[in-house]
Amino acid sequence: MTLSARLAAGDTVFTAWSGIPDAFTVEALTATPVDAVTLDMQHGGHHEDSVLRCLLPVMAAGKPGIVRIPVGRFDMASRALDFGADGVIAPMVNSVEDARAFAASMKYPPKGQRSWGASYAMARRRTPDAGAWLANANGDTLAFAMVETREALAALDDILAVPGIDGIFVGPSDFSIAWSGGKTVNPGLEDMMDAIGDIGRRTRAAGKHAAIYVVDPNLTGRFVEMGYRLFALGNEQRYMSLGSAALIEQARATIK
Repeated sequence: MTLSARLAAGDTVFTAWSGIPDAFTVEALTATPVDAVTLDMQHGGHHEDSVLRCLLPVMAAGKPGIVRIPVGRFDMASRALDFGADGVIAPMVNSVEDARAFAASMKYPPKGQRSWGASYAMARRRTPDAGAWLANANGDTLAFAMVETREALAALDDILAVPGIDGIFVGPSDFSIAWSGGKTVNPGLEDMMDAIGDIGRRTRAAGKHAAIYVVDPNLTGRFVEMGYRLFALGNEQRYMSLGSAALIEQARATIK
């Protein structure tokens, strides 16, 4: 089942967050219980070549691959789709103009302006029929606009109304900086939770998908109640840190 179909069915989807631009590391991530893998080009080390190479083990594992592009790099959104990505997250979409530019890069005409050239993606997906690919691509590939600022919040309804924007992805750390006027970075800031909930509810009311980065897993159930269904949880450093700590604690507990 595609990422689009799972979210449309109301499934809760957890994606790993990868910042290490190495296909072997990404392959190891796919062997964990995560539902999907996101390659981060904005703050992580991923780049065009690593996205091309690292999407392959994700697809081979039968899991959706998502790419977060750098700020304003809507050209890379099209590239990520041509490499086989199931979805793209665009950071700092603060206006309807940003949303339109992002959507145009993600969707084929008449909905957008994506250029034809999906030979890598079609080969990797074992889909030789160009007509079938064209007919399904706009629906199967998801465009998530990130809401991280007060400007984006103010423009949310207009962003949601842009054809080709499939969902909203909340960046709670940046949002907390904006919400507090630059006084704190706290992705669990209680003062902003009503706004986070409002974003989730308005996104779902518009018939689109709500996604969020989760720093504290204990908040996940609360976010589900707000309408969120796609969750980015941790990164390689955190997985290794938590896993090694658990193993060492378990081993030390056996020493008398």
